[in-house]
Amino acid sequence: MVDKILSRAHLIEAVAADRSAGRTIALANGIFDLLHVGHIRYLRAASAEADRLVVAVNDDGTARDKGPGRPILTAAVRAELVAALRGVHYVTIFPEPTVTELLKLLRPDVHCKGTDYTSETVPERDVVRAYGGRIAIVGDPKDHSTRDLLARIRG
Repeated sequence: MVDKILSRAHLIEAVAADRSAGRTIALANGIFDLLHVGHIRYLRAASAEADRLVVAVNDDGTARDKGPGRPILTAAVRAELVAALRGVHYVTIFPEPTVTELLKLLRPDVHCKGTDYTSETVPERDVVRAYGGRIAIVGDPKDHSTRDLLARIRG
């Protein structure tokens, strides 16, 4: 699993090798603080969009934007959990507020976002369209959230 977690440089090499082999690439991203069924459904659906799924996990700094006490788990632990999932081929941790830089570097065939977005509200839509990629809205309705889970735990 840990061998799926790649630095940006190694990820670029891995994606280039997959492209040379004729494989398509999808990119999904998120914080994945407390892994729940919504995350699983999102990543399973994203995996179905291409031959290889890259998952970008927000670093601890950007995950703090979720509020006090967040993230619960460190980026390294969150990346390891995501890497353990079937259908996930590569995981990388990113420090930027959006995945725009990764999209520019990797140029995935498909940029996957959850159902809390539409193709018109995806922050990186112009970047994806500029290089000829497509956006896929995947997963189930946003009936699950880490915030709700934490509220129930703290109950």
